[in-house]
Amino acid sequence: MQRCLKFVKHLPEFGVTPTVITVDEKQASYPVLDQTLLAEVPAVIKVIRTSTREPFEFYKKITGKKDIPFGGFANTGGESWKQKLFKFLRGNLFIPDPRVGWNRFAFAAAQKALAAQPVKAIVTSSPPHSTQLVGLKLKKKYGLRWIADMRDPWTDIYYYQDLNHTGLAQKLDAKYEREVLEQADAVVVVSEDMKRLFLNKSTNINPKKIHVIPNGYDEADFVHPSTPSSEEFIITYTGTLTEAYNVIGFFQAVCEVMTKNPLMRYKLRFVGKVSAEVRRQIEEAGLPLITEYIDYVPHDESIKYLMASTVLFMAIPDVENNRGILTGKLFEYMAANKPIICIGPVHGDADKILDECGAGRVFHYSGYDLMVDYLLQMTKNWKINHNLDLPIINYTQYSRRSLTEQLAKLING
Repeated sequence: MQRCLKFVKHLPEFGVTPTVITVDEKQASYPVLDQTLLAEVPAVIKVIRTSTREPFEFYKKITGKKDIPFGGFANTGGESWKQKLFKFLRGNLFIPDPRVGWNRFAFAAAQKALAAQPVKAIVTSSPPHSTQLVGLKLKKKYGLRWIADMRDPWTDIYYYQDLNHTGLAQKLDAKYEREVLEQADAVVVVSEDMKRLFLNKSTNINPKKIHVIPNGYDEADFVHPSTPSSEEFIITYTGTLTEAYNVIGFFQAVCEVMTKNPLMRYKLRFVGKVSAEVRRQIEEAGLPLITEYIDYVPHDESIKYLMASTVLFMAIPDVENNRGILTGKLFEYMAANKPIICIGPVHGDADKILDECGAGRVFHYSGYDLMVDYLLQMTKNWKINHNLDLPIINYTQYSRRSLTEQLAKLING
């Protein structure tokens, strides 16, 4: 929830004091929690926490799993019939998603808050896209200005087909998506390509009401000095990585470069969640001895890993409509001033930003030879200077503060 947190943190600087309605984390289920981020919520912000109803305890019982699944199911591993059953139930009984049980609590809390104090606008952020239905209901009842912030696609999300929707479930989900896009006063998306996706949903959507405010980085998070190793060439990836990202070609390229530089010490470091299939691919590529897996860490600690790296590795899922995927990781990587190697769609939105800022290169999933050449050149440079940090690059327009200023203008109409 970095995006929402940073908006809340910086909005008071622009004359907007938000009231936050969220769920009581003791009653909800999450793959991971980072309590350290609570310190960034300004003291002036009123936070209302509500009850909820979720099916994830049922998921744990029928699958025998201790953890609930990530959005892209990175932590589900090989699927049993029980997990497949849960996916089917999730796709057809919980529309748009399993968090929909929170809506009645959120709506009641919003009504109470509105009765206590008038507000200028409502902002709903998703996923989970069920939250947008709360905004839709509030819009219909109170007629307030409503801004729908959409961090990811809805019915075009890359794992949507894995949920095995029936035709009826798909129609209902598409109806909800279309209603939100048509009735919100403003829709905020994170990329130009996502704007294109949503505009195609209905001819009743005014293109001028869809605004692109990408993810970004917070200057306050980057207080740690750069400490690249002089002993190892460290390639770091932070976040979730599954087989949907199709990075096996990169692993093979790293192996070839290692073979050509036997006296060099390389390290491939993952901070976050790596699926069992990707771990198998790493082993098959011949990289298990240089690979380090670090489980989820607090956000501040993940920044330290970025600053201690030689280069940063990221990937975009090899799926349909992936040209508009812009995660917050991209901008935090740029703020670390490290060269970025991205595996993903060439000429997509991430490619354009990296090129614009001079922060790295995007390689197509099949661009094996280009990956090898680039890694060989970086290895050559590292032998001369162990610090490959970039000069100051042009990424300040992606600071969370600057992006929040854009949201404040939308809130004020």
